[in-house]
Amino acid sequence: MITIERLREKKAFISDMDGVIYHGNKILPGAKEFVEWLQRENKKFLFLTNSSERSPQELQDKLKRMGLNVDKAHFYTSALATAEFLSTQRPNGSAFVVGDAGLINALYNKGFTMNDINPDYVVIGESKSYNLDVLIKAVNLVKKGAKLIGTNPDITGPVEGGIMPATGALTAPIEMATNKKAYYVGKPNPLIMRHAMKTLGSKREETAIVGDRMDTDILAGIESEIETALVLSGVTAENEVDNYAYRPHIILNGVGDIATPLK
Repeated sequence: MITIERLREKKAFISDMDGVIYHGNKILPGAKEFVEWLQRENKKFLFLTNSSERSPQELQDKLKRMGLNVDKAHFYTSALATAEFLSTQRPNGSAFVVGDAGLINALYNKGFTMNDINPDYVVIGESKSYNLDVLIKAVNLVKKGAKLIGTNPDITGPVEGGIMPATGALTAPIEMATNKKAYYVGKPNPLIMRHAMKTLGSKREETAIVGDRMDTDILAGIESEIETALVLSGVTAENEVDNYAYRPHIILNGVGDIATPLK
């Protein structure tokens, strides 16, 4: 375990967004103070989200509507990490994409083309266009040899009034029908954490990750050997922590606890 004082001394912070900074379209208590503290203290920081729907520009605009002014360079998504990974695996490759603009644009920007005939990859992200026809298409392309990629392994995601199936749930039928396992790029894969720290220019010893999910945020930090802060403002309740074989280094009510001046 670590103290709040030691956490505050970190030079760099990687923070989840949904459940930490906002929930749906509502900013969470203490989030504004946390962001202002990061800026005032000249901390290196990156908002790292497993969501692949939105681009950094769209995320910047969303926070601006909530009264937070953050440069788009401070945002990194599983879509960007997926595009980066695939560009190193097969430069200028092609993909059949089940996903929204954030994912499609990230792949275009890394030289990928869209292909629904004989793609190198079938890439699955969150998508409102997911339906049986798309599922059948994806299954048969994988059966023909396309590699199956998921932007993140999340089974569910929060929405106002409940939850929605996330990428892991949307990918599962394709895995079952093809007997092929997808490779997931997002948290807790250490790959996305290395991309994040490279973007920040920070070392693991001087970095902390703040998140609300034990199975993605906290596990990602542990597997990347950086210190972890679980906030109880999202999906994980304090009495659920003992359900896991690992623990966060510190548990906070919300990110506002980090910004609160020491007394």
